[in-house]
Amino acid sequence: MLMGEFTHAIDTKGRLFMPAKLRESLGGSFIISKGLDGCLFVYAKDEWHKLELKLNALPMTNKNARNFSRFFFSGAAEVECDKQGRVLLPANLREFAGLDKNAVIVGVGSRAEVWDAERWQQYNEENAEDADAVAAQLADMDIGI
Repeated sequence: MLMGEFTHAIDTKGRLFMPAKLRESLGGSFIISKGLDGCLFVYAKDEWHKLELKLNALPMTNKNARNFSRFFFSGAAEVECDKQGRVLLPANLREFAGLDKNAVIVGVGSRAEVWDAERWQQYNEENAEDADAVAAQLADMDIGI
């Protein structure tokens, strides 16, 4: 399980340190892709494969399914950490997520997310008040918190 929040700088070559706790769960190489809400999604290969099977099962005749598959797969890259625990974030993914200097890496259960630090702070400020309402909705879906 991936969890926790970690802040690290992105160096001038576009490398980001991945915390050891997350590297243990992600494995030697893993997948980084465009995510939702303006962040990057990070998946261990086995989790990526599960998602890949689900997306490939969507009907090709459904325009939304085609569009999302294009968005998700075209922005994906397999990466691995160097000996210092850094991963090179591809330029297109850094640009997509607005990553320049400081990033926040967040463990979110089956995946991690990489956020621009300012964007993460803004996201939290905008969504903090919604937590109670979301918890109530999840309770209605029989997911107790």
